[in-house]
Amino acid sequence: MSSIPASGEGERLHAEQHEHGPEKGWRRWLFATNHKDIGTMYLLFSLTMFMIGGIEALLIRTELFQPGMQLFDPEFFNGLVTAHGLTMIFGAIMPAFVGLANWMLPLQIGAPDMALPRMNNFSFWILPFAFLLLLGTYFATGGPMGTGWTLYPPLSLQMADAFPITIFALHMMGASSIMGAINVIVTIMNLRAPGLGLMKLPLFAWGWLITAYLLIAVMPVLAGALTMLITDHYFGTTFFAAAGGGDPVMYQHLFWFFGHPEVYIMILPAFGIVSEIIPTFARKALFGYDAMVYAIASIAFLSFIVWAHHMFAVGMPLAGQTFFMFTTMLIAVPTGVKIFNWTATLFKGSISFEVPMLFSLAFLFLFSIGGFSGLMVAIVPADYQYHDTYFVVAHFHYVLVPGALFAIIAAVYYWLPKWTGHMYDDRLAHWHFWMSAIFVNVLFFPQHFLGLAGMPRRIPDYSTQFANWNVVSSIGAYGFGLAQVLFAYIIFKTIRGGAQATDKVWDSANPQGLEWTISSPPPYHSFELPPQIR
Repeated sequence: MSSIPASGEGERLHAEQHEHGPEKGWRRWLFATNHKDIGTMYLLFSLTMFMIGGIEALLIRTELFQPGMQLFDPEFFNGLVTAHGLTMIFGAIMPAFVGLANWMLPLQIGAPDMALPRMNNFSFWILPFAFLLLLGTYFATGGPMGTGWTLYPPLSLQMADAFPITIFALHMMGASSIMGAINVIVTIMNLRAPGLGLMKLPLFAWGWLITAYLLIAVMPVLAGALTMLITDHYFGTTFFAAAGGGDPVMYQHLFWFFGHPEVYIMILPAFGIVSEIIPTFARKALFGYDAMVYAIASIAFLSFIVWAHHMFAVGMPLAGQTFFMFTTMLIAVPTGVKIFNWTATLFKGSISFEVPMLFSLAFLFLFSIGGFSGLMVAIVPADYQYHDTYFVVAHFHYVLVPGALFAIIAAVYYWLPKWTGHMYDDRLAHWHFWMSAIFVNVLFFPQHFLGLAGMPRRIPDYSTQFANWNVVSSIGAYGFGLAQVLFAYIIFKTIRGGAQATDKVWDSANPQGLEWTISSPPPYHSFELPPQIR
């Protein structure tokens, strides 16, 4: 059971008139402590960064549309790749999940607000300044860092003014993430409605609770590695400089000890979202709730012992390669449990294909493709062929775009009528789905072929043997980008008006959970008294 309805008395608490509502004007947003206001700011910030990251991606694909140097010199092209990766990961995907957590967790667990509202405000307002710094590297000497989002030394230590700016921006993003994670943990642990035990939590809350512990565990590791880079560059230390006895491969170990759990930080909340939507539109209880919780926890644990599968090509000892190969394959087991449980939930369900369900089904199918290609790169001898080619680019984009991004979009369509009180334009939303589902495959599937044929990643020019599939991939990028402009239009159209949403929104599907027991849109203060759980 993924969520619990309130009792009759608790259902209509929202009908009471509250004398103290939000402040008017800019002060409401600058000094916001209400979880809905902060969630809204996170989501709008995420949408903005998603559009900026998308423009960067389109510039990359335009350069790669045909062989030869079209628009940029190689250094700026590589800087564009770095900026795109950091913008999408830390600016679009992660803030979107934090925004969804802010909006939905108090509603789902019957809490009056997030536990630490002032820290919540601070954790958001760090982000715009961090990304102003990051985007400011376009105007720094030498442009953005041409290292890729991993910032590997010794290359990163040879960068110009963008180097310290990027590191400081990442430190700020990390601080924001840690504060957001602490807030999620304290809220879920301390502010649950009476009777809502941990094994009755909605799966979205479980996904976020475990994600929050991951964030607290790994963000300081990234901060430490980045600080060591800074001291190598400016203070004469030699942690990663081979000339002084340091080891650049040590940075890779530190980075990927953060970086691999980071992948699951960007997918575990998505698992929770899909676990909310599929049972609603299959009109069945989620199959194997307990197994789903244990699978999320197992994935989180295993994510700490697979990091060096990113490093098979660095000259690792055979014992290390074997260990990381088998642990990487082992992580497919709890992931497979989740895929099979979602499929079993659909089996003999009374399924309807509303837009949130369409995106969730696309997630189920396309994320599995990313998982299968992940098993391929887990095999050490094969990985020597795949490593640093477009096959890896295709793999992680199949995990993060039809995976994390499609789940975020599904969540927006699922809960947007609850947030705004208006139904979105269903015809335009179907157009958005079909354009996204088609063009995401036109964009990324050919990159598997390019990688298998040997095309390296992070290059602005290539030989003519790769030309045809690059044209197809770039056309897919333009189509996918156009679809997301339509998505932004649908969101703002819904905010401004539309058909009135009922309190349950999806009445025929009868969704379960406390968030459906209050009005659409919810009052400024949702649960002044905790709802009674039966």
